[in-house]
Amino acid sequence: MSTSANFQVDLHGVVDLLSHHLYSSTRVYLRELLQNAVDAITARRAIDPQCPAEVRLETSPGGLVVRDTGIGLTREQVGDLLATIGRSSKRDEIGFARQEFLGQFGIGLLSAYMVADEVRVLTQPAEGTTTLWVGSADGRYTVAAGPDRGEIGTTVSIQARRGAEEWLQPVTVTELATLYGSMLPYPVTVDGVTVNEPAVMWDRTADARVRDVALVTYAQEQLGFTPFAVIDLDVPSAGLTGVAFVLPYAASPSERPTHRIYLKRMLLSDRIQGPVPDWAFFVRAHLNTDELRPTASREALFEDPALDAAREAVGAQIRGWLLRLSATDPALMAAFLRIHHLGIKALAVHDEELLGLVLRWLPFETTQGRLTLAEVKEQSGEIRFTSTTEEFRQIAPVAAAQGLVIVNGGYTYDTELLEAAGHRDPAQHATRFDPSELVTAFETLHPATEVAARLFLSLAQAAMDEVGCEVVLRAFNPAGLPAMYLLDSSAAFADEFNATKDRVDQLWAGLLAALDTKIEARPQLILNHRNPIVRRLLTVADADVGGLATRALYGQALLQGRHPVSPTDQAALSDAFQGLLDRVLRDRTDE
Repeated sequence: MSTSANFQVDLHGVVDLLSHHLYSSTRVYLRELLQNAVDAITARRAIDPQCPAEVRLETSPGGLVVRDTGIGLTREQVGDLLATIGRSSKRDEIGFARQEFLGQFGIGLLSAYMVADEVRVLTQPAEGTTTLWVGSADGRYTVAAGPDRGEIGTTVSIQARRGAEEWLQPVTVTELATLYGSMLPYPVTVDGVTVNEPAVMWDRTADARVRDVALVTYAQEQLGFTPFAVIDLDVPSAGLTGVAFVLPYAASPSERPTHRIYLKRMLLSDRIQGPVPDWAFFVRAHLNTDELRPTASREALFEDPALDAAREAVGAQIRGWLLRLSATDPALMAAFLRIHHLGIKALAVHDEELLGLVLRWLPFETTQGRLTLAEVKEQSGEIRFTSTTEEFRQIAPVAAAQGLVIVNGGYTYDTELLEAAGHRDPAQHATRFDPSELVTAFETLHPATEVAARLFLSLAQAAMDEVGCEVVLRAFNPAGLPAMYLLDSSAAFADEFNATKDRVDQLWAGLLAALDTKIEARPQLILNHRNPIVRRLLTVADADVGGLATRALYGQALLQGRHPVSPTDQAALSDAFQGLLDRVLRDRTDE
């Protein structure tokens, strides 16, 4: 004799909540059915550890049947669990509220209504008769005696509603069962084909070589890359275990990476950020947790102190891997830094332990090639740096030729690292290099040479006064460079100050004029006495030729030093080019 009753909730409203507001996709209906089946098996195994453990999914045109060998339900339990949402006391009596279970038996079953109008549950307990529960999407359900199932467990049957047939297609069911259930501890089959395998990544007792190959193969198939390295992760307090795959390519530190997280071997989502700190952007983790709490949708982890502690522990283990790598495999550490140097530098600025690692292993760009700070200190006795890459490019060729070791601090985080190095170890104190200091490394000339060049230098200075540049004669390497444009910090400030006054309106120009301290520092055009062209120019007494040649060298020095060219500079260069061309053609014509 059958009985009928109504759900104690508005089922239409619950289904709408599930499909449009709780779950991110309809596809989770299969995960919920798998969760119920696995929970039922887990409950039976607690009583009978030797009982069969299998979840079988069978497809038919527009239909799906999910069979498990779980604990089964009595008629009373069917009513309590399947028709009354939120009855935690009854869940506790049966055992489905304990920590080792995945979801909420009964609530999860309602997700089937996202693809079906009717759900049929045939369940056989260890003691008692078989019960058939049939629930409709309109809010009605019936409970009656069912046919013999043949074994203890539960069978859930659904038929796709119109428009949802694709979700019950064999290929879709297989894909979803593999996605969500590939790591489950019990066999899962779809139409007789097993879709999950022994979870080698969780098995630390497996042969190390076999496991390493399996992990690399898994990353290649699931993530699309061969990992640079694989880091084992274990946080017992969170029941968390798994691996972090180190990316073989550079990733942006600003990107918030997502990871694949399982709850008791059931996939929650492959786009979760939770248990891995944001700074570990260079890994993609696949983790299983038995303790951390999922959100209501079971597609993310609940932010609470337990998750915070797990995140901190995972971060400590990734940091520990870096430190071990630096101590045991310097070549691999160097290769890692070549790929992920930017992010590691960002982390090291705020991490004392990693700062020491980075300063020991990370090479900086210098005028003598790529060197670590220890090598810089060994070669030059001090650490000097430029704060911008532009400044470094301007002085690098000449500084290198003089044997000076200057670090390029213009790359992201490099200046911060150099300053942090000094705070950490006074022996590694770094100071900014002012370009004007280059002149002290140049060779001064014999007084007789300076006297002989005095006439030309006066002609050259007259030609350069209109661009506000001082002409200096020195001897330096490389000899092939005729001239160098040098702009020290005070001259650069004065240049920028005057350029700003020229750009702003009258009101701001007046204000800046009031602030003008009449800085006298000027950039320098340093002529190289070792260059053959310069030595020939020193004998020129013609003011016109001397001025044109000096402006031409000025333009070449600006371009070679990658300095900005102002409109005044452009005019001077144009005049020099046209003037020299005119003199050459005139001399040719005179001949």
